[in-house]
Amino acid sequence: MYSFMGGGLFCAWVGTILLVVATATDHWMQYRLSGSFAHQGLWRYCLGNKCYLQTESIAYWNATRAFMILSCLCATSGIIMGILAFTQQPAFNRLSRPFSAGILFFASTLCVLLALAIYTGVTVSFLGRRFGDWRFSWSYILGWVALLMTFFAGIFYMCAYRMHECQRLSTSR
Repeated sequence: MYSFMGGGLFCAWVGTILLVVATATDHWMQYRLSGSFAHQGLWRYCLGNKCYLQTESIAYWNATRAFMILSCLCATSGIIMGILAFTQQPAFNRLSRPFSAGILFFASTLCVLLALAIYTGVTVSFLGRRFGDWRFSWSYILGWVALLMTFFAGIFYMCAYRMHECQRLSTSR
């Protein structure tokens, strides 16, 4: 059980760090505009060497930002619950800490999946036509890697929960 929780905690730490970096940085998309390179993120865009805040309130940016922030919050809460799971003292008889941590990591995975799906859909259908020479950049890719890490953290914690439940049921007989 502890090996599953340790693996889950490792994946959770890496995934949460990647989520925060992906959310905060401004390299989600790179493109050419008027002969110079530009890149943009969720919070600002840069033309050449000068960066500007995204002041326009466009729905897909707001939705992507909101889901990325929710994902970071769920993953951080999952880490806290995962650390508390090592203490093995039940706070509630009907609620298991490894199970709760797993659910929080799956919620984080769902939020980042929604954020990336919204951003991908709008970028490919609208911005891809507007900028001929464009590509997704490393911040966006970090979001996908964070999705995998939080998903595997949830899997590890669910395995730890199942192992703990099997041990608990076998000793109660």
